[in-house]
Amino acid sequence: MTTTTADSLSHSDGPSPAQVRRGRRTAMLLFAVGFGPMLVATVMFYTGWLNPAGQSNQGQLVQPPVPVAELNLQTAAGNPLQARFGVDVADPKWLMLVASERCTEDCEQLLYLARQVNVALGKNAPRVGRAAYLGTVPADLERRWSDEYQLMERLQPAAGKTPAWPAGINPEQQPRILLIDPFGNVMMHYGSEHTGKQLLKDLKHLLKLSKIG
Repeated sequence: MTTTTADSLSHSDGPSPAQVRRGRRTAMLLFAVGFGPMLVATVMFYTGWLNPAGQSNQGQLVQPPVPVAELNLQTAAGNPLQARFGVDVADPKWLMLVASERCTEDCEQLLYLARQVNVALGKNAPRVGRAAYLGTVPADLERRWSDEYQLMERLQPAAGKTPAWPAGINPEQQPRILLIDPFGNVMMHYGSEHTGKQLLKDLKHLLKLSKIG
């Protein structure tokens, strides 16, 4: 039987239902392979699942995790900080964010701690970024910044907004290091009461569990 032009167009009009289902299954599989370990790592970290000793984190948990968009921060170029994270971003990183309204001795201690922990990660160091939101910075630190903290990005409030912080975090009273996962969730925080070994232990554990970031 001869196939008419109309018949040919109707058959090539779009994918068949079976092809659509296969495409969806493929997309779900790719998502599971790429982001499944990160989801499992987050669940394990917060619940102590599969860990007989309970939770293994050294830092203070942010419960529930807070989306980074709620911090109202942007880069020096004016790009929203949340644009760095999520399933649509190629190779999203973990982020150590130092937050302080007045960067005095305790604040610089955390800047130094974040830098040294990043270096101590060795081959995994590129998987973790560093940034800082600092309300005021002493002139001496500004002079030294390009030599000592050149790899730590400076953030600023989003246009027309003021920074907002998760419950229990108040950079006006106490500087903190916020740990943000590759999905853009503020999940833990650290202060001067924590050591570099504690932060390093948490990061190594999370990076081992997750292939994302």
